[in-house]
Amino acid sequence: MKILSYVLVIIILIVGVSFAGLNSESVSINYYVGVGKLPLSLLVVITFAIGCLIGLLVGIAMYLRLKSQNFRLKNRIKIAEKEVSNLRTMPLQDNR
Repeated sequence: MKILSYVLVIIILIVGVSFAGLNSESVSINYYVGVGKLPLSLLVVITFAIGCLIGLLVGIAMYLRLKSQNFRLKNRIKIAEKEVSNLRTMPLQDNR
């Protein structure tokens, strides 16, 4: 399995280097305060990195939200188990 992952990484690196070599022309980037020029391959890498960062932040936010929800649900289970335990120890009352 490790060999397969190494081969996959090498293939991705080769494709990335060939992409960078084929797309070395500079493109202009217009943003609100100015204009910049970057090679197309670097622009793609930066865009990919920003997308990964945004995805990571969203993933962390979802993880924390689910972790707190899990904590609340565990507390509700403890309370319900205590209630069931208390109901089991109560003596039965006869309605005569």
